[in-house]
Amino acid sequence: MRTEAPGVLFPLWKTGRLRMGTDGKGVTCLVCAQGCPLDCRFCINPSGKRFGCGKNVTVPELVDLVRPDSLYYIATGGGVTFGGGEPLLHADFISCFRGEAPAEWRINAETSLFIPEENLLRVLPALDTIFVDIKDMDPEIYKKYTGSDNATVIRNLQLLADYGAAGKTTVRVPLIPGFNTENDRDKSVSLLKQMGFRSFDLFTYRVQSGRPVHQNNPT
Repeated sequence: MRTEAPGVLFPLWKTGRLRMGTDGKGVTCLVCAQGCPLDCRFCINPSGKRFGCGKNVTVPELVDLVRPDSLYYIATGGGVTFGGGEPLLHADFISCFRGEAPAEWRINAETSLFIPEENLLRVLPALDTIFVDIKDMDPEIYKKYTGSDNATVIRNLQLLADYGAAGKTTVRVPLIPGFNTENDRDKSVSLLKQMGFRSFDLFTYRVQSGRPVHQNNPT
């Protein structure tokens, strides 16, 4: 039986079907939210930063939208990954989606963690895997790159660790030309390890004409 969630809407920007190896285990559908609180210099999804570039959908509407690939999700241990924009600004929706979607689907999120603490606490039980894009742990580098302070991100990383969620979290730590160095990234990883994180995605932004055109994940 469907669990209706009156008034709970998701500002859908776009979806990406049948993805493998980038957004979690198995075959996934990437569901992107409109809106982001950061102003990253090399934003990979600039058209999704603002509201009004998509449409609002209900929980049942989104479940029906991504359901055609359900067999692939179940057969490969995949599911739905919420990205953006910043999807965890819509914690209530994702929690309701978890209750509405088939139990066999994995529910993942890609987040900056630049969100209110209460959002993270609400959505944490609904998520199987969390991908955190921290940019850099150094406050000055982070502010230079995003335009914002990273104190909120640090607090939420500690919250993940305190709630035993480090084991289901992968932290993405990029090398960003013109903003940080290999040494900076090593320092970030060291600090994250001290907090209890063990899974990292280390890659390099490939920038052309001021825009990221490729991200190289080392083997």
